[in-house]
Amino acid sequence: MTKNNQYFVPFIVVTTLFFMWGFITVLVDALVPRLRDVFELTYFQSGIVQFAFFTAYAVFSIPGGLLISKIGYKKGAVVGLFLMSAACLLFYPAAEFRVFAIFLLAMFVLAGGITILQVAANPYVAALGPAETASSRLNLAQAFNSLGTTIAPLISAAFILSNSVLSSSEIDVLTESEKLSYYTSEASAVQGPFIILAFVLIGLALAFSAFKLPKILEGDDHKEGSYRVAFKRKHLTFGALGIFVYVGAEVAIGSYLVNYFLNLDIASLVENSSFMRSVADVLAALSLSSVDVTNMNPAQLAGTFVFFYWGGAMIGRFLGSALLQKFEAGQLLAVYAGVNITLLLISSFSTGYLAMWSILCIGLFNSIMFPNIFTLSIKNLGEHTAQGSGILCTAIVGGAFIPPIYGSIADAAGLQTALIFLAFCYGYILWYGRTGSKLD
Repeated sequence: MTKNNQYFVPFIVVTTLFFMWGFITVLVDALVPRLRDVFELTYFQSGIVQFAFFTAYAVFSIPGGLLISKIGYKKGAVVGLFLMSAACLLFYPAAEFRVFAIFLLAMFVLAGGITILQVAANPYVAALGPAETASSRLNLAQAFNSLGTTIAPLISAAFILSNSVLSSSEIDVLTESEKLSYYTSEASAVQGPFIILAFVLIGLALAFSAFKLPKILEGDDHKEGSYRVAFKRKHLTFGALGIFVYVGAEVAIGSYLVNYFLNLDIASLVENSSFMRSVADVLAALSLSSVDVTNMNPAQLAGTFVFFYWGGAMIGRFLGSALLQKFEAGQLLAVYAGVNITLLLISSFSTGYLAMWSILCIGLFNSIMFPNIFTLSIKNLGEHTAQGSGILCTAIVGGAFIPPIYGSIADAAGLQTALIFLAFCYGYILWYGRTGSKLD
């Protein structure tokens, strides 16, 4: 058996981790519009949900890199999975007592587990084969991450966004028995999916620990890696900023898409177009929802269309894995960033169907960005690879800062106008692909 064939099974095993954290990350996005209504939050305050989630990347990434340098990539991934399962169990009391702070704590712990998983899995996949095809390989693994993010909106539409949220004034007029029934329904909408996920993650951790994986990147030289030396590599530090703005922009769009579509009056867009109605029917069927499209509440209807944003990323990564066999990673990254700048401006200055579909298409061109930036940044780091991965995963904290900034701009100027701010984020990514990623 050749070396590449030996890596095939480990690649498949590790790819299951990419799927799981993608699925859970977008499932969290579905809570944003729901929590905004339940707790009567502004756009800025609802952005704090993502702040709690992505701040964990700043807290856990560097310690995660140190942990993995001591216990190895495989054991590090198992630790991350168990931490994620514990966090999912926290959603039960959070929903039961309807305390916003407990939701934030649960999201913080969940993201901590995902962070450790990413610090371990991303460089591991990049090392499972020749260095020249690392970007292609990581894009393929990330495609399965996107499969998880594509399925998640359909599941959330069926189970988390399926019933209408009442305002505080509407709750006040309910009888005590009606309030109890409503609160029970609210809690179960969140509790069920996350309790199931907790047990799935525990099972995955136990199964993953039983696999025998090659000890790539693990050895005495690996343990001698240095954060100080890694920070001196300009292509890594520029790449960390690229991860920061990319994740922030991607999360900002994904988190506010439901609200964005509600502002575009998606119910009317679907009602007035036979094509849109047909698409909604198919999405409803895929989500296993028992609710007919005509009976969906607007948030649930909008949630189903988020499928195209994350689905585009999945398709783009499969395509990107093939394209990167022929095109240089930095050049393709720059082209995709330029396309996204154009799409953001189109959506910002248009209305109706054009505004809706142009922003959904951004998912397709987001596809290769994270894996390309990541592999370009850790290139030639050698024994400092785990430390470089920790630095890059710390930069995912961009998802904590950029969504609230976007939300505050949206509070002042509207969701569409605020898209111009995100265009600047992609402008930096364009520069990194063309110039900043060159080895110093």
